[in-house]
This record gives sequence, structure tokens and C-alpha cells, in this order.
Amino acid sequence: MSADRDIDSWFAERGITSATSRTRARAILEEAGLTRPGKTRLSEPKLPRAEQLLLEHFYRVCTAAECQQAARASGREPLLVDPRSHCEHCGGSNNRRAEVAFLQTCLQHAVRRVVVVGGSPAVREELKDKLGRRLDLRMVDGTERRTGTQAQSDLEWADLVLIWGATELHHKVSTHYTQPGTPHRHKVVHVVRRGVAALLDAGITHLKQR
Repeated sequence: MSADRDIDSWFAERGITSATSRTRARAILEEAGLTRPGKTRLSEPKLPRAEQLLLEHFYRVCTAAECQQAARASGREPLLVDPRSHCEHCGGSNNRRAEVAFLQTCLQHAVRRVVVVGGSPAVREELKDKLGRRLDLRMVDGTERRTGTQAQSDLEWADLVLIWGATELHHKVSTHYTQPGTPHRHKVVHVVRRGVAALLDAGITHLKQR
């Protein structure tokens, strides 16, 4: 004799917790004949098929605007989940959400080469790991000496330059990129907040406004 599972508990394990989301998910299972109105449990052998139906029909998404946009573009019906860790777009991580949105925005605006000035060694490595396969990155250590010639080369090369002022960044380094009169100032973004998400969000805002 096979075991069975409480349907609402099974939904909850997948972030389908609100009454509206449960109703929509249950309707799909009922349409497929896996359950019927009034039943509260689902047999174990039916669970793999139920999982497949949910994946095919729904895009599980949190309330973040970028995630909602991704859900609408997916071709599947958006299904609100909570907690955010079940969101297919961001996985509950602000950094991941910002990384995906930043890459999409760069693609839309033909931005391929990005310079980041500042940030800790660990964060620079994280950015290389998350973005380096899709973008050409130059990561500038804000604590080491950098000449005006080197900075000018970065400015000429880059499509976007992010000056991360809230991190490990000496004034003597940043001024090479921000001095008045440079013809490349339209590429330069001053970021005054810490965190990868804040850095990338500032880049997104700049690209959308320019």
C-alpha cells in the first residue's frame, strides 16, 4: 500500500503558501486528474507527475519587480511563492536578482566591457565568477597605485565604469576616473552604497537613463 502526502503541506515545501497560489496550483492538478475537489491528500506515486505539471505550467516568482518581469516573459503563468528562496529568478538572493538584471540590461544597451574600481578582493572575485562569462571585466584594486595613463586606458576601453566609493577605494585612485573635463564621463557611475546588489542596481539605473 503506497503512502500519501497532505497536498497543502506538499505545496508549502515549494513556496506555494498563499490561498490564491494554492488554488491555482490545485486547479492544474485537478485538470490532470491527479486529485479532485475536496481531497486533501495525494498518493506518493502521483507526486512526480504533479511536480512536472507545476514546472511546466507555472513560473514560481517572488514580488520583486525584476522577477515579476522575468516571469511574464517566461511563457508560463506567474505563481507567487513565499519565502523568496523558491523564486526561480532570484532564489531569494538580492545579489542573484541584481546579477541577472544587470546582465540583461547590459545586453539591451550593447554594453560588453565593464570596469569596476574598488571593492574587496573577495567581492571582485565574486563579480568575476558571476559576470565574467558574459561580460569583459576589468577589476581595479582601489588600494593600489594606479596612474592616470592606466585609468585613461580603462575609460577608453570600457562601455561602463562603476566607481565603488563605499568600499576599499583610495581617493588618489578614484580621481583618475572622475576628474572634470574627461570626455568619458558619460560612462562613469558613482556608487555610494555597499553591497553587490547596490553596485549593479546603480549600473542598471545609469544605463536605463542615459
